[in-house]
Amino acid sequence: MEPEIHTKKLYSNITKNYIFLGLTTLDLTRGLWMIFLFSRGFSLIELGILEGVFHLTTFVMEIPTGIVADLWGRRLSRLLGRIIFLISLGIMFWSYSFTLQLIGFIITAIGYNLESGAGEALLYDSMKELGIEEQYKKTAGKNNFVDWMGGILSFLIGGYFAVHLGYTWVFIPSMIICIISIFVTYSMHEPSLTQHEQIRLRKMGWIKAMGVQTIESLKVVKERPKIAFLILFSELIFMFLTSLFFYLQTYWKGNGWDEFQIGMVLAGSGLLSAIAGLTGHRIEKKIGEKGVLLIAPLLLIITLWGIALTPYAPFFFIITGLIDGLLYVAIQDYINKMIPSERRATVLSFQSMTFSFYMIIFFPAVGFFGDRYGLEYSFLGLAVIGTVMYGFYTIHHNLNRDVSLDGSD
Repeated sequence: MEPEIHTKKLYSNITKNYIFLGLTTLDLTRGLWMIFLFSRGFSLIELGILEGVFHLTTFVMEIPTGIVADLWGRRLSRLLGRIIFLISLGIMFWSYSFTLQLIGFIITAIGYNLESGAGEALLYDSMKELGIEEQYKKTAGKNNFVDWMGGILSFLIGGYFAVHLGYTWVFIPSMIICIISIFVTYSMHEPSLTQHEQIRLRKMGWIKAMGVQTIESLKVVKERPKIAFLILFSELIFMFLTSLFFYLQTYWKGNGWDEFQIGMVLAGSGLLSAIAGLTGHRIEKKIGEKGVLLIAPLLLIITLWGIALTPYAPFFFIITGLIDGLLYVAIQDYINKMIPSERRATVLSFQSMTFSFYMIIFFPAVGFFGDRYGLEYSFLGLAVIGTVMYGFYTIHHNLNRDVSLDGSD
């Protein structure tokens, strides 16, 4: 391919990625699947098991799918992920069996794995090959803005359709949008930075290549301990935010809220996240990495206690959008700068793997206590656990300032 054409296609990846994110986040089931299954008679424990199995699958499959992206291409990995997600939507909508839903969640997890690190690696390495990777933080902020604006629309439209038209009008449009996103993914262009390493590893055969890629990626993390710190720190916060996101929906539904009202609150949080993501690079410039890593967990503790002990849970949940938007943009930029291109998707898989590990432990436990004692006590438990963990975090911060905050290893 002519160099000029190759360069133009790499630039087009940035624009197409915005379109892709807009389509994938315009998933009308995004804020409703838990309410949908709950309305079909699934208990909170069963929903907790489904989500736990989802994250158990992502935990097991993250590294293999990350290797697929690094060895066989990020575009191919993302394309397979979209196709699998389309299949999983059909299973969720047309199945009433817990066993089939379980299979559907396993399939969904594999699709998520194939997309998770691949898309970000494709974008970052496109920018790196173009020599504009210093603009990634700003681009990541725009991505987060597009992501949440799509999410806001999905919450509002999905909630309205669910209340006034029924869930058929939630799932079928989502499937159509997913098909369009498949075509957008197919039109994207693979960066060439990792081409030689891909050829070298593929010659070894699938099994040996997986082993070598895993070992080399672990070496990257071992040589740069700050990567491990940032992953463990950020994914713990995202676990708390995700648990609140899903269980508050069920809690409000049980208190007489309809899907549109719930969607309004989710949209409010999404809007704040979108604004924080868009302006995150400016905020981070003013408060620095140290400020980001200290303010985010402190805000989380405040919101957890506000949700658990006050009647203003919707307000405090909306505030969580600020944590999500600010932390996502900053952390992804910090981590990507430290990862070699040929290991990027695999190392980013470690990040998703960590999130899944946290969710396997906490998410079913929240559902169990919610079923047995009421979700109010689950939220209180999250606040207590979060506060204790924040105490350990501050101790770690005081003992390891050089590794965690100043940008050195």
